[in-house]
Amino acid sequence: MISIEDCLALCELSEEEVAAIAEHEHIPEIEAAALGQYLVHQPDGPPKIRRFIIEDIQRARARGDLVHVLALRRALSNFLQAHPRNR
Repeated sequence: MISIEDCLALCELSEEEVAAIAEHEHIPEIEAAALGQYLVHQPDGPPKIRRFIIEDIQRARARGDLVHVLALRRALSNFLQAHPRNR
């Protein structure tokens, strides 16, 4: 059986980035890892992931969840460092 750790190792995204995709798309993290792995290799995929995280930040800010905003901002910063062409 494949674990979430296996999927994270294969998808080229951090656990936080995968969690942001799962949150945005309302899917389990294992599915988000598969989606993230697919998107990371598509020309328009990394900008979509960036947009997902930004939209998650906006929703967390709107509901006043500042702790989650900070976690998502770290995920966005790490994503932009790993995928610099998507700044």
